[in-house]
Amino acid sequence: MMAWPDPRATGARTFPGRAGTSEAFDAGLRSYMLKIYNYMASGVLLTGVVAMLFARGGETSLAAQVMLGGGPLAWIIMLSPLAIVFAMSFGQNKFSTGTLQMMYWGFAVLMGLSLSTVFLMYTGASIATTFFATAGAFAGLSLYGYTTKKDLSAWGTFLIMGVVGLIVASVVNIFVQSSALSFAISGIGVLIFAGLTAYDTQKLKSLYQHVAGTDMMGKVVIMGALNLYLDFINMFLFLLRFMGVARD
Repeated sequence: MMAWPDPRATGARTFPGRAGTSEAFDAGLRSYMLKIYNYMASGVLLTGVVAMLFARGGETSLAAQVMLGGGPLAWIIMLSPLAIVFAMSFGQNKFSTGTLQMMYWGFAVLMGLSLSTVFLMYTGASIATTFFATAGAFAGLSLYGYTTKKDLSAWGTFLIMGVVGLIVASVVNIFVQSSALSFAISGIGVLIFAGLTAYDTQKLKSLYQHVAGTDMMGKVVIMGALNLYLDFINMFLFLLRFMGVARD
């Protein structure tokens, strides 16, 4: 989640003569959201292409040799995306927009390397089906977050606590190896990231009134794309546990 305060909790300021409720404001908001979605979609596409190329060749692929080998390089690849997310989140005010852009693309590439094992574990058809199901759900949820008049800011704390709970439960399940717990984690994970998709979309829409015409706007676009990317990818991975068909 972004570190900026939620504008829905503090009230939104407008820009008389420049934005406000005018057509110029509406056009600017649409352009701003479109940039976020373009960055987010491009990042997901880059991750998918890298994952497919890295896993090309199946058991003889680089993904099988590196990621399934469990060596130091595999751990570096798996942990690097998390390190970049933390760096971007805590250093967003210090980094330039260009630096955040490079970090975002690097993150997308590393995520592709990390997720390449998905193509070794599940059939291509089931991955495609899950991807399109996720895309449809994401589009609907994001549209709801953008258009609803209901204030979703109260969801924030609950959803973040849910994410923390998921992480703790996932770590515990590494040791207990419970199929029932794994099923519960997957189901709850889908619901949490579905909620975060709507919540983050509304928050990004609200933020526009604070950053329009400022130097922060470019950074908000990149960080917003990162948030929505994470919502999409996590929802996809949790759904894949239900819809994925294992390879023989």
